[in-house]
Amino acid sequence: MIITGDDTVGIFSLKQFLSHQFEIKDLGLLSYFLGLKISHDPYGYFLTQAKYISDLLTCVGLTDCKIVTTLVDPQTRLTPLDGHLLSDATLYRQLVGGLVYLTVTHPDVAYAVHIVSQFMSPHYDALVRNSHYLKGTIFHGLHYSTHSSLQLHAFSDADWAGDPTGCCSTTGFYFFLGDSLIAWCSKK
Repeated sequence: MIITGDDTVGIFSLKQFLSHQFEIKDLGLLSYFLGLKISHDPYGYFLTQAKYISDLLTCVGLTDCKIVTTLVDPQTRLTPLDGHLLSDATLYRQLVGGLVYLTVTHPDVAYAVHIVSQFMSPHYDALVRNSHYLKGTIFHGLHYSTHSSLQLHAFSDADWAGDPTGCCSTTGFYFFLGDSLIAWCSKK
């Protein structure tokens, strides 16, 4: 359980109450939780999933892969009929699932993960390219500034009927509170 807030007296009271009801252990300041590494300094908090990415690359045997600077070639249009089916799609599904979880701190991969997650297995090369990109951005993450303004900014984009197989649209958005990214999405 993570308890957070600026009311130290209230937090202390809650921890006292919980300790009388349950056997609990206070682990101090949050530093690692569910694959997220949380670093903090006087300027804010930084969330990253470097160890999770490293473990994912090890799991699929891509620790020594080359780095690419882009996730998807803009001219590439994946369809269910392209590519070749894998004899065992389990690795493909594991990697897609791992990439979906990485969008927690890597919103830049949301669109590419959305594209490869639409298929069961024929686009393994596109999936591997995502892994090559992640190796180069392994220490990237999200920064939440303590000195950020409380101005809300929203950005959105859409690709109307851009899907080559079903003429569906893809849309996405980002919400910033000051200079801190607080919500994002990319979906068909």
